[in-house]
Amino acid sequence: MNILLIAGGWSGEREVALSGARQIENGLLTLGHHVTLFDPARDLRGLYEAAAGHEFAFINLHGSPGEDGLVQCLLERVAMPYQGSDSRASLLALNKAVSKQIFEAAGLPTPAWEFVPASHVAEWRPLLPFPLVVKPNTGGSSLGVGIVTSEDELEAYLAQPEIAGQDLLAEALICGQELTCGVLEGCVLPPILIRPKSGEFFDYESKYVAGATEEICPAPIPAELTERLQTMARAAHDALGLSDYSRADFIVTADGMPYLLEVNTLPGMTATSLLPQEAQAVGLSFEQLLTRLIELGLRKKS
Repeated sequence: MNILLIAGGWSGEREVALSGARQIENGLLTLGHHVTLFDPARDLRGLYEAAAGHEFAFINLHGSPGEDGLVQCLLERVAMPYQGSDSRASLLALNKAVSKQIFEAAGLPTPAWEFVPASHVAEWRPLLPFPLVVKPNTGGSSLGVGIVTSEDELEAYLAQPEIAGQDLLAEALICGQELTCGVLEGCVLPPILIRPKSGEFFDYESKYVAGATEEICPAPIPAELTERLQTMARAAHDALGLSDYSRADFIVTADGMPYLLEVNTLPGMTATSLLPQEAQAVGLSFEQLLTRLIELGLRKKS
């Protein structure tokens, strides 16, 4: 097939997306496809024409554009099949304040939270008690995430230049183990236990610096907890109206209570990223995972 690989973009996760795109491109070439790499940050104007000249689009964008549904919306206009969730479901999932309402309506436990519009940040005083996790409402890769334990720390966090102009989400800090669990249509994927070797949480450096984090797949947890995480990941996927694949992130307390944090609609896709690791654990190589995602995209949009 002639595949348009859409990657890069202009979010803070651009380099991560490009890194994954290189491995996706190699995998697609190994499978015999013809691949054209398209970076919206370099030529957004040309996206419409590029999409019309290919048989399938493989999207590897993180944040906005990509996970916000913008690119998917354009592809839908030209009837170009692509992997993953449609434009409306993508938009819902990326917005943490909206997706958490959907989780709550579905009976999925998630940390207590407050939404803070950018226009109200200057006068905002939390209703939730400290400590808090504060993060951009539509961000990813843990960029801009901070743990604050006092008014002084909150003021320092809000003074960071990268926070300026962003809508924020504040959550009650839940202490426990970090786990993630993917959903792949037709497969039950095992959770991964995430153990950062330094820092307070699974931050940007822990995610992308080699050797900074221990990732154990399948997670060494009781079978009952594994099943519960898989059930919750699937329930969140369905509640948001997602398609093909996703990855849900959790905190599990010492007494075994899981809290759903968020769901990623375009999970990282380097060969060592979390969802590909889970696929590998059930016998799917990276190239087989790519093939499965293309099959799902073609089937859904045929």
